[in-house]
Amino acid sequence: METRSTAAFDPPTINPYPLFLNPIFSFLLPLSQMAVETPLLDPPPPATRRQQCGLILSSLLIFSVGLLAFSGHRSQQSPPISPGADHHRTPPARGVREGVSAKSSPGFVGEEEERVSYNWTNAMFTWQRTAYHFQPQRNWMNGYTGPLYHKGWYHIFYQYNPDSAVWGNITWGHAVSRDLIHWLLLPLALVPDRWYDVNGVWTGSATRHPDGNIYMLYTGSTGNLTQVQNLAHPADPSDPLLLHWVKNAANPVLLPPPGIGPKDFRDPTTAWLGPDGLWRVAIGSRVEKLGLTLVYKTRDFLSYELLDHYLHSVPGTGMWECVDFFPVAVNGTKGLDTSAAGEGIKHVLKASLDDTKLDHFAVGTYDPVEDLWTPDDPKNDVGIGLKYDYGRYYASKTFYDQEKERRILWGWINETDTEFDDLKKGWASLQTIPRTVVLDGRTGADLLQWPVEEIESLRLRSYCFEDVLVGPGSVVPLHIGSATQLKNSIPLQLDIMAEFEVELISGKKTDEENSCDGGAAERSSLGPFGILALADASLSELTSVFFRPVQTSADAVTTYFCTDQTRSSLAPDVFKVVYGSSIPVVGDEKLQMRVLVDHSIVESFGQGGRRVISSRVYPTKAIYGDARLFLFNNATDVNVKVKLKIWEMNSAFIRPYTH
Repeated sequence: METRSTAAFDPPTINPYPLFLNPIFSFLLPLSQMAVETPLLDPPPPATRRQQCGLILSSLLIFSVGLLAFSGHRSQQSPPISPGADHHRTPPARGVREGVSAKSSPGFVGEEEERVSYNWTNAMFTWQRTAYHFQPQRNWMNGYTGPLYHKGWYHIFYQYNPDSAVWGNITWGHAVSRDLIHWLLLPLALVPDRWYDVNGVWTGSATRHPDGNIYMLYTGSTGNLTQVQNLAHPADPSDPLLLHWVKNAANPVLLPPPGIGPKDFRDPTTAWLGPDGLWRVAIGSRVEKLGLTLVYKTRDFLSYELLDHYLHSVPGTGMWECVDFFPVAVNGTKGLDTSAAGEGIKHVLKASLDDTKLDHFAVGTYDPVEDLWTPDDPKNDVGIGLKYDYGRYYASKTFYDQEKERRILWGWINETDTEFDDLKKGWASLQTIPRTVVLDGRTGADLLQWPVEEIESLRLRSYCFEDVLVGPGSVVPLHIGSATQLKNSIPLQLDIMAEFEVELISGKKTDEENSCDGGAAERSSLGPFGILALADASLSELTSVFFRPVQTSADAVTTYFCTDQTRSSLAPDVFKVVYGSSIPVVGDEKLQMRVLVDHSIVESFGQGGRRVISSRVYPTKAIYGDARLFLFNNATDVNVKVKLKIWEMNSAFIRPYTH
């Protein structure tokens, strides 16, 4: 089916992300502006650039510098705090008392001590706000809940605080889109106004019945903080926008069963139909440190029977929340309805681990008669193996898009600055770009996640670079503009596709123990090399996305895909870590990455989405016209040849719906 037209989503009169704030540059960054050490090799000849895929002469000058100029220290001395900076103590993590995972910034060393907030300006806060990722206009949001496609519209619901930029008073926000990108904000869908959800309308899932009814199960928190499951349905199923929702008079329809704590019973999944004609619903829970999934059978979504065994459990993983369970085709690129089962189908079980705030999954086999799921590889079971995303990412949820026969995944990216800063800027958190999910046919064990095709509707001008040679210890600026635009700046919204070829030049391969942990600063024989996004001219701030091949034996190489945020900001009060994982490189595959840059969000996809890393960064210098883009190679013994295509990206113009 053809992608739907977005002509109906013309930019509003007041555009919060005007294109003149997203300039690009064409002038060479003077060498004198960079910290330079002795070059490690002579400069190669200039690269060529294809603009709009037509061959033109490039103004790109490639130069080699000792990469230690940017990598000598993984963390720099923070700048002095101005007298106007705010001093405050870290508040207790929100949500824990109420029985959900912590909904505030990650812990820091000495977090009980006084923390100092960077002296952020309003211009900096404005820059941090994204242009094509979903987020409400103001206040706090966390995970998506109950996504579905209905009568020509994609619907998302999200946990939202209508009163503040911190977690609390959790209500369901609601938005719709024709294409998963251009969202229109609707009135609140569900509010905490009953005894069974007075402390919050939490995560839920939608199930579409063959008779056309929509059943929305969700977790409510009662006055005494007991977690119960409730049922809601559209007041008018014929309404394409589903503007009004009704809570069932029988609520709550499920209470915590014996042996399950009152705060350990939440987040029902989309239901699937079993061979006996009954629906199954899974709910996350725990028994002490045993993470587990309960399963209930139901015919009418009002009366339920708890199975006498778990769908699956894993010792030592703690509370499982936001559980998801869905089928994937062993061969093929289409998604499957949640009730699909049989030959040629595997099932994915995913849990968000309350203890670690990470989303883990495993691929396995589901027995629909016994209602048991078994991982294909016990060493990569749920909670101890693969992750959806190796960066800042949590509380994800999928749904089956029957319109395009695909499974769509969303995840939540929360803030890592201070709550004090969130209150000052008036908003907190956002969602990833929706991703399609299929089983990796080449490995059989991984999932391939890829931005939905509709994101390409935002692409504007494109730039192609062919065979850019980056020698050992070099950085290469990527200039992607015209002389009519502001000098030495890049767009704040980019879609970058890059392919890397590696040539060994020294004849030696050293045995190494490196992984992602050393970050982009730690040099080795074969890596790291990749992209420096959101960098300033002096490279005092930068976010590195890179590969690091590591020689593990005479004839074996393990490759890592990583993001280094340790130099992403000079602000002392934000979370700056290195994320990453080993990544399978199968057969003759070249190393490939796709990087979506949207102001303070960097989403990185390695090897066609076999590994994904979401980064939340807060530059203080590499913003507006001072943001730059580079290639780098910090290996000691390889040349890297890079092929790139880069698009500027438009805004999604997310705004309230008007009749």
